[in-house]
Amino acid sequence: MIKRELFTADHEAFRDTVRRFIDKEIAPNHAQWERDGVVPRELWRKAGAAGMLCCTVPEEYGGIGADYLFDVVVFEEMARSGFTGPGFLIHCDLVATYVKSFGSEAQKKQWLPKMVSGEAIGSLGMTEPHAGSDLKAIRTKAVRDGDDFVISGQKVFISNGQLCDVIVLATKTDSAAGAKGVTLFLVDTSLPGFRRGKNLHKLGMKGQDTSELFFDELRVPASAMLGEEGKGFELMMTKLAQERLAQAIRSAVVSETVIDWTVEYTSQRKAFGQTIADFQNTQFKLAELKTEAVVGRQFTDKCIEIFMRGELDAVDAAMAKMWLSNLHCKVVDECLQLFGGWGYMWEYPIARAYADARIVKIAGGSIEVMKHIIGRNLFANHKLRRENGNGVAGINPA
Repeated sequence: MIKRELFTADHEAFRDTVRRFIDKEIAPNHAQWERDGVVPRELWRKAGAAGMLCCTVPEEYGGIGADYLFDVVVFEEMARSGFTGPGFLIHCDLVATYVKSFGSEAQKKQWLPKMVSGEAIGSLGMTEPHAGSDLKAIRTKAVRDGDDFVISGQKVFISNGQLCDVIVLATKTDSAAGAKGVTLFLVDTSLPGFRRGKNLHKLGMKGQDTSELFFDELRVPASAMLGEEGKGFELMMTKLAQERLAQAIRSAVVSETVIDWTVEYTSQRKAFGQTIADFQNTQFKLAELKTEAVVGRQFTDKCIEIFMRGELDAVDAAMAKMWLSNLHCKVVDECLQLFGGWGYMWEYPIARAYADARIVKIAGGSIEVMKHIIGRNLFANHKLRRENGNGVAGINPA
């Protein structure tokens, strides 16, 4: 098997710490959190104390200033565990990254130490009832009033919505300007005018709170703006590759893990006088899935390397997200089949993995949007080659 070479001994020692934390603090309680639809805030503080939150935040803001691979270790081990309740990925990979990358010094000092410790929980407020992947179509407005902005609107499908203390909120400061009218704000949820809607009842990821959020003439100072006015869409575009890479990482790990579960189960379960693993169909099916999972892992690891050099572009990230999301759903579906009727029972991790998987083709940009990004780039490059006299030989009509 191809050996992974990304991680050092320090990363692997940290991985052991994360695994122990999951075994002690998450595994015994996750079933209850799925029934509750939310994890307790105390878990976030414990994760902060264990050094698992926002690993890349510099020391001057309370972090350990580690490289991105430490965050990857957390994402991977959470995915490998099969527990989806704690929304650490949103908090660390997205919200903290926005604050770290685009926040003012005052904003960094206000929020990053609390996010590292788990005292403040972050959320990303972008999706709206009428605007999912098309972020420039959002309707939430921020209207300037002297030195303040007054925000009114609604967000939906917001992970960490029931718990969040701070939101990276996408608004329109100029409704007529399209993408150039989008502005981001760091919104403190303790402010008057903020209201949480119901905790949404989802198909999967039942332990992770997901909410509607409402903003009723919520007043924030201009200093709460993240970056410059009208530049919010540009800022979001710079972070989409990182978001999609994180999702590819999770899908790669889940695919590997589900295959391992299935090998274990089929090696023990018997039918017609032999184990399920003895059937050629089982071996052939798992051989195909394992090969695809190894290919997906290599591509994902290569994307991580490119990202850490600051060179991962939107197209490569879209390909990783699309391919690994499709693989993720394929693996859990075909592996569940090998579990038979028991695979449909909620107490089996494969059933929960099946329900949790479907969102990966939608969240962070749908599969169709990924195809559009890839296809548009493909034909743009083709046009450029033809303009430069470098067309593909042998395909022109006679």
